[in-house]
Amino acid sequence: MTYVVVENCIKCKFQDCVEVCPVDCFYEGENMLVIHPDECIDCGVCEPECPAEAILPDTEPDLGEWLKINAQYAAEWPNITRKGEEPEDSEDWKDKPDKKQYLSPNPGAGD
Repeated sequence: MTYVVVENCIKCKFQDCVEVCPVDCFYEGENMLVIHPDECIDCGVCEPECPAEAILPDTEPDLGEWLKINAQYAAEWPNITRKGEEPEDSEDWKDKPDKKQYLSPNPGAGD
């Protein structure tokens, strides 16, 4: 089992989850984070830290597409181990629906 970052993270990218992850399994894209499914130890400490409620266990229904997105981009984007600056407008995007169209395939800076 693993945890999965879903659509709610897009354009929010709060990064509180990164600070508590004991195995550094987060990877940074330009406008969202993903979890490497082979590195996640299923501890669950990241889930309650996310203000956007964008982290779910892979046992939740209908997460197949997001699990694939997490796996794909974790292999392409740089690892992030420290909380960085969140976007200035992250609070504006926090509860917006249908954000998948804004997912950028570009990597973030990492650390």
